[in-house]
Amino acid sequence: MNRFKAPARRPTRTADLAACRDLLCDGSRSFYAASFFLPRQIREPATAMYAFCRLADDAIDLDERGDGLERMQDRLDRIYAGEPRDFAADRAFARVVERFSIPKALPQALLEGFEWDTGGRTYPDQAALEDYGARVAGTVGAMMTLVMGVRSPDALARACDMGVAMQLTNIARDVGEDARNGRIYLPLEWMHEEGVDPEAFLAQPRFTPGLGRVVQRLLAAADVLYERGAVGIQTLPPSCRPGIQAAMVLYAEIGREVERNGLDSVTRRAVVPPARKIRALSRILQRCSAEELQAMNRILAEEPLEANRFLVDAVREQSMEAGSVRPAALAMGRLEHRLMWLHNLFLRLEQRDTGAGVQRGTRRRSPVAG
Repeated sequence: MNRFKAPARRPTRTADLAACRDLLCDGSRSFYAASFFLPRQIREPATAMYAFCRLADDAIDLDERGDGLERMQDRLDRIYAGEPRDFAADRAFARVVERFSIPKALPQALLEGFEWDTGGRTYPDQAALEDYGARVAGTVGAMMTLVMGVRSPDALARACDMGVAMQLTNIARDVGEDARNGRIYLPLEWMHEEGVDPEAFLAQPRFTPGLGRVVQRLLAAADVLYERGAVGIQTLPPSCRPGIQAAMVLYAEIGREVERNGLDSVTRRAVVPPARKIRALSRILQRCSAEELQAMNRILAEEPLEANRFLVDAVREQSMEAGSVRPAALAMGRLEHRLMWLHNLFLRLEQRDTGAGVQRGTRRRSPVAG
């Protein structure tokens, strides 16, 4: 009898990417859908990056053993040592880290943000909340920008702006849901100014006009950052712009839906209907005038949000060592034919999700978990 046993076959790159896609299909439907708007050469590394981030979020946020952060820190350390653990997402992300020279400071900050979630951290003011947003969302924007082959500090600053804007939108939408899970992300200073006691609100979440004004203030802060982030999209490769721009517009529309609900995100959860998503997309089907282009260049040159500065500096320092810093090029491309296709695709995805009765979770929704 032949007792020889063939060695186990090493998982292939294709198999690892397939496992990452499966993970995102089950747990990050919004990113899974959005990834199809990107060219394949960008979609694959973005999927690997996003899958590892999602695993980290789950390992820490759903940790029952009490060592989730420690385990994810070990996995991240091994990835950057070139010896990833035997997980598809770790192997795939290790390839992305090497290929696109992603500084460790970026995913390290993401882990820190997830740790803040589990510790029940609160945020006294807007600057403190932006520090949180920089970690759980600005990091994702920065890594996505690197995956798309753009490393200029101004483009990175605007990508981080967009990430923080999305996180502020999430927080405005989920005020009641978060409170029922024992969490407050609204700036405490703003709540006190409106006569809303944070502890009393946690004990009995209810909507008041004062709370509505806090939510409105948060959405206004997000809108400022969306405007800055929109400029950075024009520094991306033309093939990547439509998907990123559509994602930004649709995310911002969640904030508009919160406003249509009377700023009550305690008793209601803002859901944007398909027809309104399409109208939101149609607003970007226009060409920019010379004056608008000049204004965009001014915004592009603005300094990073202070909370995001360490992310931009981490990439800048690594790029300077490699001699690869290049200024961002602001080039205006035609979006019409691509976005008309997105109109129909978003509608089909929404109809499919509605027909399948998609269930939404109750966890903190960041660009990683959404």
